[in-house]
Amino acid sequence: METASLLNTLNSIAILSENLRDEIRACLVEEHFTRKSLLLKEGQVSQRIYFIKKGFIRAYYHKGNNEFSTWFMGEGDFIISVYSFFSRKPSFENIEVLEDCTLQSINWDQLQLLYKQHPEFNLTGRIITEQYYIRSEERAINLQTHSAKQRYEKLLADYPGILQKASLGQIASYLSIKQETLSRIRGRK
Repeated sequence: METASLLNTLNSIAILSENLRDEIRACLVEEHFTRKSLLLKEGQVSQRIYFIKKGFIRAYYHKGNNEFSTWFMGEGDFIISVYSFFSRKPSFENIEVLEDCTLQSINWDQLQLLYKQHPEFNLTGRIITEQYYIRSEERAINLQTHSAKQRYEKLLADYPGILQKASLGQIASYLSIKQETLSRIRGRK
């Protein structure tokens, strides 16, 4: 199976001109990160937008002595601290690698220059932003309207291998339930 790539993903959203593809290639950094690496720490300003070519990542924040997972992202997904990246303010969350990853990224300044020099690229950016806003809204609605079991089943459907990649505590916090509740749900299967 061919791994995802940023250029293929962007081109599937809206056809990129050869010139734009060349400029994206020139900006693109491909890096490998090992499990437990932090791409972003709370208090830092998010400088890069990452595309997950291979691997699995989560975003989380601390409240008191507890961690709360806000996102899980896998192959073919983009990951940033949305608030920090777009506001240019310190992040309230951390971004952690849950399994060894290959990531492709560009920084904020490069992205802004691509938007300015290639107005057609704004369409691609808008579509990606809309997709992630919809996912965020869907998560908020699911937390309000679905049972813990339904939220767990949806998470398994969205990320079939998550039980091998994330801890039960991380998954429970994402689902906004206690780990004991998650254990009971899993025991009923």
